[in-house]
Amino acid sequence: MSNKKKSNKQLRKIKRDIYKVLSSHPNQALNYKQIAGELKIFDEERINQIIIILQDLHQREKVEEEHKGKYKLIPEEKYVYGTVDITTRGNAYVICKELEEDVYVPSRNLNKALHSDYVKVYLYKRKKNKKQEGDIVEIIERAKTEFVGVLQMNKNFGFVIPDSSKMYSDIFVSQSKLKEAKDGEKVLVKLTDWPDTSKNPFGEIIEVLGMPGDHDTEIHSILLEYGLPYKFPNEVEEFASKISIEITEKEIAKRKDMRSELTFTIDPKDAKDFDDALSFKVLENGNYEIGIHIADVSHYVDENTILEEEAYNRATSVYLVDRVVPMLPEILSNNVCSLRPNEEKLTFSALFEIDEKAHIIKQWFGRTVTLSDKRFTYEDAQEIIENTSEFKDNNIKKAILKLDELAKIIRKRRMKNGAISFDKTEVKFNLDENLDPIGVYVKESKDAHKLIEEFMLLANKKVAEFIGKSTNLHEKGNKKNKEKTFVYRVHDEPNIDKLTALQGIINKFGYKINTESKKKTSDSLNKLLKDVHGKAESNMVETLTIRSMSKAEYTTQNIGHYGLAFDYYTHFTSPIRRYPDVMVHRLLQHYLDGGNLKIKKFMKRNVSTHPKGKY
Repeated sequence: MSNKKKSNKQLRKIKRDIYKVLSSHPNQALNYKQIAGELKIFDEERINQIIIILQDLHQREKVEEEHKGKYKLIPEEKYVYGTVDITTRGNAYVICKELEEDVYVPSRNLNKALHSDYVKVYLYKRKKNKKQEGDIVEIIERAKTEFVGVLQMNKNFGFVIPDSSKMYSDIFVSQSKLKEAKDGEKVLVKLTDWPDTSKNPFGEIIEVLGMPGDHDTEIHSILLEYGLPYKFPNEVEEFASKISIEITEKEIAKRKDMRSELTFTIDPKDAKDFDDALSFKVLENGNYEIGIHIADVSHYVDENTILEEEAYNRATSVYLVDRVVPMLPEILSNNVCSLRPNEEKLTFSALFEIDEKAHIIKQWFGRTVTLSDKRFTYEDAQEIIENTSEFKDNNIKKAILKLDELAKIIRKRRMKNGAISFDKTEVKFNLDENLDPIGVYVKESKDAHKLIEEFMLLANKKVAEFIGKSTNLHEKGNKKNKEKTFVYRVHDEPNIDKLTALQGIINKFGYKINTESKKKTSDSLNKLLKDVHGKAESNMVETLTIRSMSKAEYTTQNIGHYGLAFDYYTHFTSPIRRYPDVMVHRLLQHYLDGGNLKIKKFMKRNVSTHPKGKY
């Protein structure tokens, strides 16, 4: 590096450091001596550089001279806060909520910020027709300090080459912190320091994972890279093992007893936990009583326990090719709370009286005790629907056929109301006895899948409506809608700019969409998905269409669900694998018990500030 380049780099660093010092004293004017003292700069040459930079910043109106020789940053309007998104080329964009566009930060101005760090950014004056640029002046919070990578050894030290393309710097590890790791092994390394004078961060190896390419090594690498715990802490496992699983007569007396009703589950063939079941009964008036029964996880997972805290921190179960990283310990997720056949289970249920045209006549929500008569795979149920299975229990066969008939009516009505049909094909893997992939197959969404989907959607929708639409009497006897604290699953309307970009691409294939109104947009998107199905370009167009949609999220502020065309929607049906569903169960029972509309203690579990973002 030439002396000139080295000098310029040093000046840029001192300038960043000056910004950092002044920003940490927003209400105090500092002179060059005070700034030099905080930066631990004592040599005359660099002190003179501080004086020159301060004078230059003052002339360019970056700082104000409050008293002679004492400077303050000009008010904070040129600073924003956001999350770093590193590109494959090593540059970054900082995503700031208060700005309409992301802030571009070249690699030289990252100031040691890493992917997903929360940072403070100085915004440069925007040049005409140029993107907004900035300079990261402070790292407010590191997103992560542990990285997976391969160790490359030198004589007395090593470097860990991170797996993630988002991690732009190798990590230096001294000999004393190698933890007996060998050259070429995959390891987990923790950042311990990043000196100002070093190009690379320093770290220590905290776990040796094995050799690259080994199945377990790679799976554990994925889990650790994304912060997914592949085992529960011992104290959590021990706590879960001591939970009483006995279903007493006293507990049954508190619930609606559904054990005598025809009940069954329909799940993937490789499912380990069965968190929902359907019951079916023909009523004397010719209508049908259909029950959607969900494992009553909230009965076993009490608030303010280490089990509940662990579930909250995990937020959801995570599904990999060969395993599940569960939200709850196996004793609960695969045993106590799993609606296995011929076992009595505590459940939370939504019961509907439905007529032949699939209209809801009556509904009921509450805690139940159930007993599943049969476990079906989707393939088993599909055979019955296609009348290719000579199933010996005619009552169950009739129930599945009628449920399929009603589900198709409900689905047709939902699509007519503006729901969007994303029936995208899914690629799955066949695994051998060692859990290594030996082939792939395409998973299609058939009638059996859609049967379960429609009744789960129905339960979610009706629970949300039950809370969101409820009316309460005030002291004066006037009926008014009064908002209740609740967790909704919402989906905003698509961004018009993204739809315009989508239109520009699909035009080349002879397709178009109509965005004149909400209904025309959803209708034309459905037509696009139908027209493209089975074509060579289908996967690309379907993927781009999904990406043009807004992201669904959890919130206590209901705006409806655009993709499903529902004014009210929540997640009630999977508390084994989604923490928000546990919250929904607790809130629903709270209101069924006549509880207050607003729940202060609930707000500590605010979905928008969850450590994993918006779940």
